Amino acid sequence: MDEDESEFLAGYDPRAYPAVAVTVDVVALTIRQDALHVLLVERGGQPQAGRWALPGGFIRPGEDLHEAARRELAEETGLAPRAHIEQLASYGSPERDPRMRVVSISYLAFAPGLPDPRAGSDAADAAWHRADRLPDLAFDHARILADGLERARGKLEYTPLATTFVDEPFTISELRGVYEAVWGVPLHAGNFHRKILSVPGFVESTGESTESGGTRGGPRARLYRAGKARLLHPALLRPTREDEAR
Repeated sequence: MDEDESEFLAGYDPRAYPAVAVTVDVVALTIRQDALHVLLVERGGQPQAGRWALPGGFIRPGEDLHEAARRELAEETGLAPRAHIEQLASYGSPERDPRMRVVSISYLAFAPGLPDPRAGSDAADAAWHRADRLPDLAFDHARILADGLERARGKLEYTPLATTFVDEPFTISELRGVYEAVWGVPLHAGNFHRKILSVPGFVESTGESTESGGTRGGPRARLYRAGKARLLHPALLRPTREDEAR
């Protein structure tokens, strides 16, 4: 730091500018009972006490945003998931929070078969909710959640994200269940199987099979693990219900 910069900082007064707070909000997704679920917490305090919301809160001084997202997820729900977590988007509408100007950095988290959460910190309750049966959400969290769901659906087309929703080893049938739950569209089993195995590096065979039929019955199924691909080529384009009916 040079002398001019030191002199400038010595006289700098951050109170000369309007106060702005930064929060993190987490869209945590998992598959439960063959359906896509999102983790929500019931707000225990004002504002909007009693309403369901995404896990999140204010970042702490000296705390990295990514660290804050994981901390809030753990503090409010008791979950410290072995989850894939990535930044989703930022939200800064001046009226989004009645307390003050609050900018939220949202995160998207995915994990297989997470257990029931337990409320902690300032949350009155925490629970998994089916993504197609959601309560009215606090603040602008409905918009954040909608953006998170669309990001997840889109990423299934061109990345191996689906493998983060299942434990290894997994069957192709289990992987298909992820796509069906996230996309909300039934898929043809044979066509899906061929598409998955035609994408280089998407999945790798373990050389083993299930002891009995897979989760959906039938003969013994081969077991796979996630491959080394980071992008899928060719992509698995999301079908419409009309496409699958043909």
